This record gives sequence, C-alpha cells and structure tokens, in this order.
Amino acid sequence: AFGGSVRCVQKTGINAEYMGLLNQDKDQMEKKEEKEVIPPPAQEATAAPAGKAEEKKEEKKKQKVKKEKKEKKEKPKKKEAKVAYVKDPNDPCASKFGDVELIRSQCDPEERFKKIYTPVCNIGEDMLGKEIRVRARLHNSKIKGKIGFIILRESFATVQALMIISPEISKGMMKYADSIPKESLIEIVGVVAKPNSEIKGCTQKVELAVKEIWTISKSCPVLPFQLEDAMRRVENQEDEEGEDKPAEVKKGEEEKKEIRVKQLTRLDNRVMDLRVPANQAIMRLQSAVGRYFRDFLYSKDFVEIHSPKIIPGVSEGGTEVFKLSYFGKDACLAQSPQFYKQMGVIGDLGKVFEIAPAFRAENSNTNRHLCEFTMLDVEMDFKNHYFEVMDVLGNMLNYIFENLAKNHKRELDVIAEQYPFVPFKWKNPPLKMNFLDGVKLLNENGVKQDPTKDLSSESEKALGDIVSKKFDTDFYMLYGYPISARPFYTMLDPKDPNYTNSYDFFMRGEEITSGSQRVHDQAMLIDRMNAAKIPLNTAKDYIDSFKYGAPPHAGCGIGLERIVKLFCGLRNIRKCIMFTRDPKRLTPQIQRSILIHRI
Repeated sequence: AFGGSVRCVQKTGINAEYMGLLNQDKDQMEKKEEKEVIPPPAQEATAAPAGKAEEKKEEKKKQKVKKEKKEKKEKPKKKEAKVAYVKDPNDPCASKFGDVELIRSQCDPEERFKKIYTPVCNIGEDMLGKEIRVRARLHNSKIKGKIGFIILRESFATVQALMIISPEISKGMMKYADSIPKESLIEIVGVVAKPNSEIKGCTQKVELAVKEIWTISKSCPVLPFQLEDAMRRVENQEDEEGEDKPAEVKKGEEEKKEIRVKQLTRLDNRVMDLRVPANQAIMRLQSAVGRYFRDFLYSKDFVEIHSPKIIPGVSEGGTEVFKLSYFGKDACLAQSPQFYKQMGVIGDLGKVFEIAPAFRAENSNTNRHLCEFTMLDVEMDFKNHYFEVMDVLGNMLNYIFENLAKNHKRELDVIAEQYPFVPFKWKNPPLKMNFLDGVKLLNENGVKQDPTKDLSSESEKALGDIVSKKFDTDFYMLYGYPISARPFYTMLDPKDPNYTNSYDFFMRGEEITSGSQRVHDQAMLIDRMNAAKIPLNTAKDYIDSFKYGAPPHAGCGIGLERIVKLFCGLRNIRKCIMFTRDPKRLTPQIQRSILIHRI
C-alpha cells in the first residue's frame, strides 16, 4: 500500500535528509529476514550395495526429503504476529500515547465539548500549521525504523499521518503505533502540514505531523478480509458473485493474482463490508433518496402516514406472503400498504405517502429481488384523469435524480471509482409511452411481444435499451397495461376493457414501480373481486370504506433500493440494503429474548 521507502518519501514530501536513514533501516531489516533452510539431499551410500530392503529404505528417505522440499516451497509464508507492546512508564513521551480507558461516560458532562474534533473530510490546506484532533479508524500503517506512516479513514475520507523519531516522538511511541491492529479506532493530535508532492493514496491532500496517538477501541488483529481487497476496482460486477474459491494459477504463470472479496463473504461480514468507502457512499445515497422523496411530497401538501404491517388475508390478492399466528387468528406480514393508503385518501387526507418495509415471500434468488425491502408509497386523489398523478410521480422522481446528481457528486464519484458506471440520463418532463407503442417498438426491433400479455424481464430490458437510444433517456413511464397484467382493484380503460388505467416506471430498462388508477366504486370493486375469485370476507373493511363516497384516486409503490441500484448502475440489489433478507439469508440473527433480558 505504501511502496518502497524512497517512493514513500517522495509521495509524502519528507525532507531529503531522511532518505539515507530510511535506506539504512531497510538494509538492517533485510539482514534480519529469516532465510529458508532446505534440508540437504541424502548422502550417497559409499559402502557396497545393500539388500533390497536397504535400497527401499534409502528410496523412501529420498522421497520424504523431496516431499518436504516441495511442501516448504508451496507453503505461503505467514506474516509474523506483532508482539504485544508493553508500555514503559519511564518513556519520555509516555503522556502522549497509549490505550484510553474504556469510555463509560465517566468524564464530567460539563466538559463533554472540551476537546474539539475535526472530521477527516474537512482537513485541508486552510488548516496548514494548525494543531487538530482527529478520531478515525486505522486503515493502514507502515513503520520502518525511525519513520512511520499511518492512514486514517473516516467514512470514505482518508488522510496520511507522519511519525518521525525525535525529542517529541520516542522509540517506544513508534513501537506502540506499530502494534495497533488495522481497523482499530484511534485518536491522533497532530499539526496539518503540506507535503512537497501530491499524496495520491488519500482523499485529503495534506498530512498530519503526529504529536499524540491514542487507541480508543482495538480491533481483533485477524480480519475476515482486508479492506484494501474489498475496495479494489471491479470492472465486471459478476466477478464478485458466486462462491469464494482460490484463484487458479496455470503452470509457468506468476502467482500474483489480485484477491477478490466475493459477495457471500461480504454479506457474511456485513458490518466490516459497510466500512468499504463505496458502501458508505451507497448507504448515504439510500438515505438521500428517502429525504428527497419526503421533501418533494411535503412541498406538495402530502400527509405522511404509518400503516399496519400485520394484516389479515393478503395485501394484493396473491399467495406469496409470510403467514403468522395472531393470538389464535391467521395473519400475514403486509406485502404493501395498498388498501390502507387508499382508505386514507377516502378518509379525506387527500394525498398520502409512506416510507416503510414491505415483505414478499417470493423464492426468487435474482440480483433484483428481496424478501424484505423499503417501499416509497404514494396515493392521491385527482380531478379528471390519472395522468395528473403520473405527472406528480414523474416530477417527484426527477426531483430525486436532480438532487442526487447535484448534491452527492462525492458519493457518486466514490462508487464509480470502485464500480464504474455510465451516468444516469432523464428528461424533464419525463417520457410517457403507451403500452401498445412499446410493444410496437419491440416488434420493430426483432423482439416478439404479445400485446395482451405483460412484459417479461428480457422484454423490459430490451425496451429500455431501445428507448435510451431513441429518446436519450434512462427513465420513462409506460402506461395502459393489459388486464391480464394487473390486480383486481385496477380501473379498466373506458375505451377498451382489455386494457387498464395503469403504469410502470423504468430505470435503465428495469421496473422500479407499478401503479394505477384504483376502482373507487363499491359495486364495481365487488364485481372485480368476484371475477378474481377473492373471498370478500378477507377485505370486508376495505370494501366497506367505499360505501360513503370515494374520490377518484391513483398511486404507486416504489422500491427505494432499486432507485439506488439503477441510478448507480449496480448489478446486485444486495449492495443497496443494509442487511439482506432473501430466501437464503436471515442473518445477522439477534433473538428478541436477548434484547429484553435484564441482569
């Protein structure tokens, strides 16, 4: 990570007077390296040839020596464990380094702001010569004799700290710094200095001349994977999927293959994986999407609601639900707040939205399906045509896209550095396209599509590519789906009952939401439920809510994680959620009995 001594010096801008010191230390270290001892070959017998038994014994000896040689050659050299450092109380710098007492809020609360901390991302040239205090993770370190380099990481910002043995920094202080394991939480007091040449390995282009170094919380020295390996640039995201296997090296090739941390290893150690700068940026984008969703809808006088997640029956007339017992009654986890948000509109809230989890018991192990995810739900009344709702939804998504691009360039750059992607394109106002026009485009481009059937995932992807090339946009709205592709509560097209007043929105050829005008007449709703063979008693309260007059209304549910995934061109949606819930993963596991246990 740091390279040779000379290169380190050049990168960090250390004065030339330390060059000889570094090379001298390097020579000393090389002399101390242990040389591999190879057992000498067996001596040839000088005596007269022995019997067959003696010959066999000699042959076995030779084979054993040969095998030992081979094993020693193939066996990778293990890094020597760092010897535990014991602090000398008489060290002249003893008051400037060490392990901090476990923080149990034991200090005087009135002095809680006595120490001022500077975020790593704020350290810049405007602070040159200033002494600051930084608390961050030890990303990496390289201590060589009388000089040491430490990389501090906070979120996705990094800065280099420099230590040189002097009256202010003792040899013991240097040894202590070398003993701190990677990923430990440390605190450094140092002076901001400008290097003679650019530091290319860190986000901050200044360095810290260390005056104090303290360990707040030590990491286990053995990590599940190295952060440097998990941060490598990935040109083909499929390379991260599948099982972890050692890289195959063909005969004659150099055994220098880059380690690739696979998706399964990342998910099994998600807490560590979240520390990877690209994942830090993804989580911040996920947070931003929710914020901009709220901001836009609040500005349009929407009301935020919080609907039940334990419900009787089935949310949308399907069977893919997580069933549970509710005090002796059958219940399930909500697939969607669909019926409840409609009831909110009928209850004269007018325009409502919700950000909440949704649950789907689909045994789908694809890169875009989850069993638990976050839904951005919207429902609103309208006056004359459901396009009024489509306009609001399209403008809302454009607002999210614009703010992500404008306010989160740093996060997008960090993600693109590890997972390169083509910037997302959208039009203002958004492109609306009739379903039959979409079918026509597919057929004209050699993709067969039945106009009375829903689009397959392959057809959606193909249409997305066609639209991107023809209209120069990665976001569009397709409306007027056939009746076979929509649930019972969807309003039929008044001009053709084989089609509906419905719509799907797409990003990069992948669906992010499905919505429609809802049936708001009770008699029509009952007829549609009977046609779909849905027992009326499973939705009695929902049906009854239409008794006393209901306004025309429409809405949709948008997958938050899908917006992040597709805006950043990520292949797997599991990167866009904090902890994955899919058919094969129910970890990390924390029993509720542990959470409520009292000692």
